[in-house]
Amino acid sequence: MTIVIERIHDLPLASLEALLTESERAGLGLVRRLVDEWVNGTNRFDGRGEGFFVARADGQLVGVCGLNVDPYAADQRVGRVRHLYVLARYRRQGIGRRLVAEVIEAARGGFDILRLRTANPAAARLYEALGFCSASAAAEAASHRMMLES
Repeated sequence: MTIVIERIHDLPLASLEALLTESERAGLGLVRRLVDEWVNGTNRFDGRGEGFFVARADGQLVGVCGLNVDPYAADQRVGRVRHLYVLARYRRQGIGRRLVAEVIEAARGGFDILRLRTANPAAARLYEALGFCSASAAAEAASHRMMLES
C-alpha cells in the first residue's frame, strides 16, 4: 500500500464520503463541520499561513488534517490543528502522524504557537508524541499546544 500526503487547495467533497459516514456513525461531528464550513465558505483553509492536507492510500482518500489561524486566539501568530481524521481501518499505520507532521512543518515561519483541542486519549498521545504539551487549565480553548521555532 502506498500512502501519499498532499496539500490541496480544492476539497474533493465526493472523496470524503467514507470519512463522513464513518465519523458520523462514531458520533463525531468534525468531518461534517469540515464539509459544511467548506461548502458555506466559512473555512477553506486559505487564510494567511493556512493549509489543508489529505492522505491517500493507493489513490483513495483515507485521512485529512487542516491548519488555520486559531479562531479562539486574539493573535494571528497562533495556529490551530483542525479536523484530523483517519479512517479506522488505516489507523496505527502512521498516517495521522504524517498528516500532523505536515501541518507542523507548514506552520513553521508563519506561526509561533500551534494549538488544538481533543478529548480523545489516543489522539492526545499522538499529539504528545509529536511534541505537543498539555495546555494549562487557563487555556480553555485548547487541550494541547506547541511552541514553534522558525
